[in-house]
Amino acid sequence: MSDTNDMNGASGMNETKFGEYGGQYVPEVLMPAIEELQSAYERYVLENEDGFMDEFRRHLRDFGGRPTPLQRADALSERYDREVYLKREDLLHGGAHKLNNALGQVLLAKYMGKERIVAETGAGQHGTATAMAASYLDIDCEVFMGRTDINRQRPNVFRMRTHDAEVNPVDVGSGTLKEAINETMRDWATNVEDTHYVIGSVVGPHPFPKMVRDFQSVISEEAREQIRKKAGRLPDSVVACAGGGSNTMGAFHNFVDDAEPRSANRSSGHGPRDDESVSLFAVEAGGSGLTIDEDEGVAPHSASLSSGQDGVLHGARTKLLQSGDGQILESHSVSAGLDYSGVGPELAHLVETGRVTPVNVGDDAALEAFHRLSKLEGIIPALESSHAVAYLERAAQRAADGSSGHDQRDEADELGDLVIVNVSGRGDKDLDTVIEESAKRGIDAAPSMEVFE
Repeated sequence: MSDTNDMNGASGMNETKFGEYGGQYVPEVLMPAIEELQSAYERYVLENEDGFMDEFRRHLRDFGGRPTPLQRADALSERYDREVYLKREDLLHGGAHKLNNALGQVLLAKYMGKERIVAETGAGQHGTATAMAASYLDIDCEVFMGRTDINRQRPNVFRMRTHDAEVNPVDVGSGTLKEAINETMRDWATNVEDTHYVIGSVVGPHPFPKMVRDFQSVISEEAREQIRKKAGRLPDSVVACAGGGSNTMGAFHNFVDDAEPRSANRSSGHGPRDDESVSLFAVEAGGSGLTIDEDEGVAPHSASLSSGQDGVLHGARTKLLQSGDGQILESHSVSAGLDYSGVGPELAHLVETGRVTPVNVGDDAALEAFHRLSKLEGIIPALESSHAVAYLERAAQRAADGSSGHDQRDEADELGDLVIVNVSGRGDKDLDTVIEESAKRGIDAAPSMEVFE
């Protein structure tokens, strides 16, 4: 196992880390591939060698359909007595923000002379986006996916196969994203000469967290410009769901410098907000409660930022769901894309330094939000995005609840009068899950299915 955390000791700075988080905790056999990727990231992405970034942005525009709209949500604005805008990543080609990163990494693999792509996927959106990008840029592609996720995301599995990608089921463990990442790492370690691993989130060893964030940062780059044109100023807050954190960091990145540390922001109590400050809310999957069952090795949620402990997983130090003796717990969420026991190291650092506020909503609230946005705005959100939409309702309820404590009212107040919610993907892929779970849980907002009886 190698860790190059001290590689820049002379300056005291470490480009592989975010504060105490990140790094390169990988087997020695992977270090040549990591170093090759780090060099390619610096040359092509950061320095635009050979016009890489120009070609990437052309593909985002012509193939992806960027820029995506920033839409005022009229019904939600009236319901919550705030200006609510939706960043419509669900309208990106493929139906999710995942294409931003997949196009960037598959193109980078071509510049590096690689002949084969491997990727992991949870909800299937990253797998689908990678298969699409590989087909578009003419490179072979194999996707590893847990058996549990295959069974609950069948439409996306079919879409990957339609794009001629191989889909390799992973049957070990819980058959979800953590196991899929493990298997993809093993394949990459065996085939580093001709293969690039297109990791799907801001996780893994450096340079993956920074590289994926940079490819996804087009979301906040566009949103910042769009909200200034539409509202004449920056938003009071940006809200995004958080699993591994790719859409979260994409939506936050160009607002991070505007985010006051939470302790400073709250020092003014209930006084007027600083007009130039932007609060960043990462909405995690609260599942059925923030508890853990150490005997069973299970956490019935995926809220690593809210309740995790420091540890190392998939090549980086970050916040993890783990037992007292350091064993990684199986996570849970009704949303396959948020069902992960860890989180990107930059998000862990931003929470630690108070610039991002971690919050969570449970499975039932996310399902209610899925139906609410579908009915009120005519938009069917992914179950991942439904967690971000659900936070608006929770904040409204807490603001109206006189029995809530000051912390809860502050949390609601910090949303402010002008809010951007990132709709990271569309929910067509989730329809089978929503129909089944809404019936099982008795979700009031769900439509009646008696027409089928």
